[in-house]
Amino acid sequence: ALAFRRRKSLISTELCVATLLTSVEETPEPIPTVIKGNIPSWINGSFLRNGPGKFEFGESRFNHWFDGMALMHRFHICDGQVTYSSRFLRSDSYVQNLEKNRIVVSEFGTLAMPDPCKNIFAQFFSRFQIPKATDNAGVNFVKYKGDFYVSTETNYMRKIDPQSLETKEKVDWTKYIAVNAATAHPHYDREGATYNLGNSYGRQGYFYNIIHVPRGEGGTDGADLNGAKILCSIPAASSRKPSYYHSFALSENYVIFIEQPIKLDLLKFMLYRVLGKGFHEVMSWEPQLETVFHVVDRRTGQACQCFFFTPMVSNPQRAYEGPSFKPLFCLCLYVNTQHSFYSSLCTILPWRYVLPLEVKEEEPNDQNLINLPNTTATAMKTTTGVFCTHENLYNHDLLEYGGLEFPQINYTHYNARPYRYFYACGFGHVFGDSLLKMDLEGKKLKVWRHPGLFPSEPVFVPAPDAKDEDDGVVMSVVVTPRERKSSFLLVLDAKTFTELGRAEVPVDIPFGTHGLFNEMG
Repeated sequence: ALAFRRRKSLISTELCVATLLTSVEETPEPIPTVIKGNIPSWINGSFLRNGPGKFEFGESRFNHWFDGMALMHRFHICDGQVTYSSRFLRSDSYVQNLEKNRIVVSEFGTLAMPDPCKNIFAQFFSRFQIPKATDNAGVNFVKYKGDFYVSTETNYMRKIDPQSLETKEKVDWTKYIAVNAATAHPHYDREGATYNLGNSYGRQGYFYNIIHVPRGEGGTDGADLNGAKILCSIPAASSRKPSYYHSFALSENYVIFIEQPIKLDLLKFMLYRVLGKGFHEVMSWEPQLETVFHVVDRRTGQACQCFFFTPMVSNPQRAYEGPSFKPLFCLCLYVNTQHSFYSSLCTILPWRYVLPLEVKEEEPNDQNLINLPNTTATAMKTTTGVFCTHENLYNHDLLEYGGLEFPQINYTHYNARPYRYFYACGFGHVFGDSLLKMDLEGKKLKVWRHPGLFPSEPVFVPAPDAKDEDDGVVMSVVVTPRERKSSFLLVLDAKTFTELGRAEVPVDIPFGTHGLFNEMG
């Protein structure tokens, strides 16, 4: 019944979806917005967002939403007023496509075709050239050593001026450490260091690499990743078919990486241009394989692992350690319950696992190693490792909103620590169509939803005098495809999850991916 309702919703809103994927113009100079309600005066900073904003060049059009050219957005908030600006990232991909007036750089789901001006032999042999990685960094805003960058899932980032959104230096991870790519979802510790996950492959096989970048003060003229190092290298279970990954988790003492059954076929990857396929077509979902938790001590780099089976892992994961410094580990992750890869109708739900970090030889098999009072998650020792089962972090009412994606917490104060609340987008549609607040004490849900409105990833901003975990606001950019030039920045009271105010923008804004709040003194 849920799948039928969602299919009906997809059909009835097909035209609305088309407008969500329509190219827009940039707004490089800040423009005023129309304030309705009240934007708290204590909010002082910029809400920075990233995502695709241009989907064609000339007669050629991108095949996948991920492939659109990166458009950066800035909502600057001060004294209850908001201005809006946006700029296209001047990546090499953007500049070359613009110069040729066609798509000349391959993206995730779009293969650039050979230059039609070349003769037939040059076109043929160009198919055997491995395409260069794109620098179309349209996934997220990230910080390293105090400086701002936009990032995607290749080896390239771009440094950005967070005030003007001007494109700065192109940064190549391979110039600093031996990795071929890094995620767009790093984690930050309280000392100011940044952690990320990359990969490398060569004669010795394929490796997942935990990256550590030391703290810095920012404000340097050029990009600065000096001091970056590989904390730990984890060999892939299969060097020919390593796992795709999108994010990882961080606790006070550990980094956790999930090696899951979404596999990248390296042979097909080497030949995908010859075969005329997009990058996403060289990946496969292989649910018969086990999923592995890799747990790495982030101070020593030592790794251990626990085994379990689960559907596909989704967006950023949160972790914290058990009470009384017991060797226990809790992980909240998001799963595809339909076992389908890139299905628009999959339902993503939050689960929690608890991982015992010290399993003694004398422990009997098939006995639950978890004795925490507030979880139903289990971990059983077997002859091949530790098999973990999950606890649902939701009640049935979540299914009415299509599951969730884009999970966020009060990151500033509760990342890597026990938390009670998380915020997300509900997905009763192929795009997010509601905002959710989950209270893990009782798994109670609060919802903001209005028909025809499509909110983006919620970002929590703590109040300056916060006493409770949910003292603050939740921000989201809401897209209005049924009414042009009326999208708005939404500000919710995080505690009550009711609207405080909105800032309406008199230009079209496309549906985006991720972002962050840049607090200013």
